[in-house]
Amino acid sequence: MELRLVLIISMAVIGAQCVCMSLPDSHTLRYYYTGVSDKGSDLPEFSVVAYVDEKEFVNYNSESQLARPVTSWIGNNEGPEYWNMVTQIFKSNEPVFRHNVKTAMQRFNQTGGFHSGQWMCGCELRDDGSIVGYSQMGYDGRDVVFLDRERGIYIPIVHELQLTTQEWNSPEVGWGKAMKHYLENICGEVIKKFVQHGREDLERRVRPEVKVWGRLRSDKVTRLHCLVYGFHPRAVDVKWMRNGVDHIPSDEMTPILPHPDGTYQIRVSVEVPKGEEDTFSCHVEHSSLGDENISVKWDPDNGLSVAVIAVIVCIVVILIVALGFGIVLFKSK
Repeated sequence: MELRLVLIISMAVIGAQCVCMSLPDSHTLRYYYTGVSDKGSDLPEFSVVAYVDEKEFVNYNSESQLARPVTSWIGNNEGPEYWNMVTQIFKSNEPVFRHNVKTAMQRFNQTGGFHSGQWMCGCELRDDGSIVGYSQMGYDGRDVVFLDRERGIYIPIVHELQLTTQEWNSPEVGWGKAMKHYLENICGEVIKKFVQHGREDLERRVRPEVKVWGRLRSDKVTRLHCLVYGFHPRAVDVKWMRNGVDHIPSDEMTPILPHPDGTYQIRVSVEVPKGEEDTFSCHVEHSSLGDENISVKWDPDNGLSVAVIAVIVCIVVILIVALGFGIVLFKSK
């Protein structure tokens, strides 16, 4: 996996000509580069997807051979010359990733089969103006290499890639130092540019709706569910509390899932002693609420109907399955 500096250069060019601005909220920028070994798989050999605040705004793959805007706010603010430039940059990275996957297979003594390599990098621009960057590699669904931001060197998580990281960290290549420079000096300005383009969408505030219902699991236990939906932005804190104070660990929590309208939902469940349900409440904190919060108890007399519960569960299952077919093939940190 001999990633080249063209990747860092490409991100710097893609985010060039930034317009600096003051941002009241934290924002994130993430790039995912993915390469696979098998041309016959359902995934393209090479793809790039980029997100601002968890919203996809551009993608490219080896089948379309085009960098395409996903949101109107970037499509309307960048002209044909920009998209032609980005397309050529991503095209130049295709052979790099094909080579990376083949090299990784050799490092792991693999001669065939389906294998995937992914590079994820990006940064967070926090409320106080500080920037935290990250860069890591995944292979076959697990993290294998990460960037030590302080020292500007790549650290192998698996011994098979020790030689690879030695090459990246060598004075001749210096890829870790170059990435450190990008993350500390360029990435934050790129976020500012893209957030300015999409400010109306990215910084809109939509209050969450909260529905709580319960189901008797046994003579001693009731299972309570809290569905929080229709909120924006994505960040939310949902937890079960007892008597408004004690934080009760949930035994099931879905991922935060997107709705077609750009809002999000999450479901959190917990088992409680039968007869004590009215002492438990679902506590929700979200930026749209300001200093307030939402606290909802289960009222069995006004609970959701069986039909509504069935529809909600089906929607959650469908969204989870769809999320599972995404191209993010390893854990994000």
